[in-house]
Amino acid sequence: MANFNIDSKKDRTYDAIVIGSGISGGWSAKELTEKGMKTLLLERGRNVEHIKDYPTTNMMPWEFAHRERMPKEVVDANPIASSCYNFKESSAHFFVKDDEHPYIQEKPFQWIRGYQVGGKSLLWARQTQRWSQFDFDGPARDQFAVEWPISYKELAPWYTHVERFAGITGNKDGLDTLPDGDFLKPHDLNCVEKYFKQQVARQYKDRHIIIGRAAHITDAKQIHFDQGRAACQHRTMCERGCPFGGYFSSNASTIPWALKTGNLTLRPDSVVHSLIYDEKLGKAVGVRVVDSLTKEMMEFYARIIFVNASALNTNLILLNSISTRFPNGLGNDNGLMGKYVAFHNYRATVSADYDGFLDSTTDGRRPNSGYIPRFRNVYKQETDFLRGYAAGFGANRVSYNDRSDMGEDLKAGLMETKYGGWHVGSHMMGETIPKESNFVALDGAEKDAYGMPKLRIHVAYDDNDEKMVKDYMEQMTEMYTQAGFTNIRTHDSHRIPGNDIHEMGGVRMGKDPKTSLLNKWNQLHNVKNVFVTDGAAMTSTSTQNPSLTYMAFSARSVDYAVKQMKAKNL
Repeated sequence: MANFNIDSKKDRTYDAIVIGSGISGGWSAKELTEKGMKTLLLERGRNVEHIKDYPTTNMMPWEFAHRERMPKEVVDANPIASSCYNFKESSAHFFVKDDEHPYIQEKPFQWIRGYQVGGKSLLWARQTQRWSQFDFDGPARDQFAVEWPISYKELAPWYTHVERFAGITGNKDGLDTLPDGDFLKPHDLNCVEKYFKQQVARQYKDRHIIIGRAAHITDAKQIHFDQGRAACQHRTMCERGCPFGGYFSSNASTIPWALKTGNLTLRPDSVVHSLIYDEKLGKAVGVRVVDSLTKEMMEFYARIIFVNASALNTNLILLNSISTRFPNGLGNDNGLMGKYVAFHNYRATVSADYDGFLDSTTDGRRPNSGYIPRFRNVYKQETDFLRGYAAGFGANRVSYNDRSDMGEDLKAGLMETKYGGWHVGSHMMGETIPKESNFVALDGAEKDAYGMPKLRIHVAYDDNDEKMVKDYMEQMTEMYTQAGFTNIRTHDSHRIPGNDIHEMGGVRMGKDPKTSLLNKWNQLHNVKNVFVTDGAAMTSTSTQNPSLTYMAFSARSVDYAVKQMKAKNL
């Protein structure tokens, strides 16, 4: 028999390696393969193929043993995973269970994860807003974090690039605080939401109620048909995986597109242990991977590496990538890696009732809601806290059926839907301030199942967050009152950090290698062939949902990296 060396270094060498197949990793892989780069996409979780591996996507409510509610014993065994609003019978298979990848909570932190091909792109809320220049200017103006090395003008064409491919619905609102994008036709506000919009516009010049901007195809274009996707069917069962590809996910969009180029090798069940740094060459030359099924350690090699493992896992991998040159983590000369982690504050909600428009109700389902862009501390510092908050807003008519009778009268009551008044509700999304005291680090003793140090997470709210919650409740109450809403109720859930699923930072961008880890191209200052374009790269969080910005950073950085490779600078 011939002796074929199928595991030779040559067979394990690529032009590029991408770590993580979620939103940013999928985009990195798509852009690299389109540009002709032979790319290895590593995913620590199992393979999930679009449509084929969505087992609950077409199930009816009565087909679930508990009508989508999780049994008590499952909830009790998973206090972290079950804290997420999407952890249901129909979608729990896309969540990491609490005992599958344990970590150490130095402060209470609910780390919500999805380990499979596509990552959390199967589970996300699909809200996609651009940043404005106000958001990039924030740290320098308000003297928190460090100055962003990039402007809105530089990122704007890349926002357009990813919006056209992903399919983003929205309205041209003309707001300097929330730039318009390349939108498909918008969803519509209902009558009470439009009424509130009018009342707010009458009372305030700097506050706006708009329809949300979301990654749903409302009017499919040829680029979406070319991906094999169709228009959103408004089923609002997105967390099960959409068989139509109506909302953007790596599984329905970027990964199949990359595979079609013939340049992508997808390897699931591959837990990245660390990056390999070559002391003589002065660059990273590959990655060490533990096969999650066999526990075998292996190595893969490439000229450039994109780390898109999701914010905290990206920190973990880079901190674990130690060498003589970098004993504290790859590129971590300044000791800041893992520090200045921030997140979004979703703690507060404000609800109320409205007795108007009793001749109207809503019809069908809308996978979107109203949105209130940030209006605090935008043009000047006007409060006793830094930065501000955005908010969601929605209204619905309360419906019920008469169940008081028996026999034929009971049947008749159940068949006739009756309506009460309108209910309105809002939730905040506040910007938290990156602080050195909010950090992640590797534990010196405890290891996980793959021999990697467990992650210690030390993240908490501060006084700025408390003041912001109070202000949000006061301002929304004032706006509700002026609109004639009644029975106004404020609530602080005191939800634990991490439950927002928007953790960011730890490998932040900046202009100075002494105070940041990445430059304006999302490139490690000290290891030029390593790029980070997921949440770990964020210098500050602003108030917008972050995924669209990760997509734009990924596409922009790949364009730069490939040009540098062709110029033989990498």
